Amino acid sequence: MTTLRALLLTPLLALLPAPTTADNAVSNDVAPFVCASPAQKVDEKGFVSFGGIEQWVTVKGDSCANPIIFFISGGPGNPLSPYSDAMYGAWAKQFTLVQWDQRGAGMTYGRNPPAEDAALTLKQMSDDGAELAAYIAHRFGKPKVILWGSSWGSILGVHMAKAHPELFYAYLGTSQLVSYRENQAASYAKLLGVVRAADDAASLAVLEGVGAPPWTDPRSFGKVRRVIRKYEAKVTTAPPEAWWIRPAEYTTPKALADYEAGEDYSFLNFVGLQGNGIFSQVDLPALGTDFAIPMFFVEGAQDLLATPDVAQRYYDSLKAPQKHLLLLEHAGHDPNQDVIDAEYKLLKDYILPLTN
Repeated sequence: MTTLRALLLTPLLALLPAPTTADNAVSNDVAPFVCASPAQKVDEKGFVSFGGIEQWVTVKGDSCANPIIFFISGGPGNPLSPYSDAMYGAWAKQFTLVQWDQRGAGMTYGRNPPAEDAALTLKQMSDDGAELAAYIAHRFGKPKVILWGSSWGSILGVHMAKAHPELFYAYLGTSQLVSYRENQAASYAKLLGVVRAADDAASLAVLEGVGAPPWTDPRSFGKVRRVIRKYEAKVTTAPPEAWWIRPAEYTTPKALADYEAGEDYSFLNFVGLQGNGIFSQVDLPALGTDFAIPMFFVEGAQDLLATPDVAQRYYDSLKAPQKHLLLLEHAGHDPNQDVIDAEYKLLKDYILPLTN
């Protein structure tokens, strides 16, 4: 048997050699996908070797001639792979959709269980993403791909866009995080005001119990996140329940256990045991605010985690060939149909023409 899971029945990416050179260039040995006709569909999934480990990648689209969207999901530790068809399946008519279980998450976690003391780093994960983007573009005969990032993925996505603009037509960010200190301070202050206005003694006790950020207890972030979700749910449109029904291959006991273990591992690396995790290093303005690619954003007006005022200030500071921001009245931090529709509008109106 090959290194791929026996349950996979479609053509598999991992049958191909992956890029391994130090500068992330794609090996000339990588066999390109043969797109014989625009009517030819793409449906591949498997493990690809890059960044020194095998990582889970899925590719799906109705036409091999379509431009590629490379999704950088949130968390870290929350791959979109199990939910992609339900959430973004309609986009497959115009785009080829690439999902990636990042190191320390989902199927990739299950394939490469890290040691407890093995730390995730922003640099390593950004390098992973750039290497995979180069591989996917070469594999499917495209000069570039479209870069999509949400929440944690918006941090990673901006790092990738800044470091490797030659790989991307444009960046599309949702629930954009910008700065550890600015985001946490703005989030806590706004949430505290909302909770006090609601005269919610229980939630107020939680917020006062953890105190103002920065936090040194990793449980503080999770406690505040639960209050955020409670209040965002009051003023946002709920996503369809069907989004959260996973395909069979993601519901095996091992797949479920790996997903949960990856969530825990990645979350602890994100916040750190003493508030010193990956998030504590995030300062996107320090990367520079000049971008060589167009930058587009979808922000929820009710986002209490990545508050829209912080995202707006960051957006205003950017210099890029094009930029556009959509603010959605009935959206928060987590996705709903309003977010999907707004992302698609930006893709259709602004980004798709860039791929021609």
